[in-house]
Amino acid sequence: MANDGGVREKVAWVLVRDHRVLMTRSHGREVFYFPGGMRERGESDSQTLVREIDEELLTAIDAGSMRHFGTFEVPAGHPEHGPFRMICYTADHDGPLTPSMEIVEVAWLGYADRHRVSYVDSLVFEALHDGGLLR
Repeated sequence: MANDGGVREKVAWVLVRDHRVLMTRSHGREVFYFPGGMRERGESDSQTLVREIDEELLTAIDAGSMRHFGTFEVPAGHPEHGPFRMICYTADHDGPLTPSMEIVEVAWLGYADRHRVSYVDSLVFEALHDGGLLR
């Protein structure tokens, strides 16, 4: 869904363990993406993230633990269909990470894998690396 300014937005989950980050790949896609998705009408970021992660990875996000990690943008006219904004949060979860039917692959990627992700996701990789969280 687009925001009031017409920019498409995704709310994404950034989960880092052992200097690697959780990424997912959907059917028919070659690159990996941060789990998450678009808001439904009237949803807050936390409601969106809780719903999307439950749908994609069958696990429960602890909305109270959500922390804004950063907002990353694809400019208008960019080959990856800009303008686009991805609003990223870290959060704790309860339960195993079990891919749903819409997810074909789950991977823990390091900084050297940034060529395997979309442009906007690569911006998050850079921020994680700059912060010493991703190797």
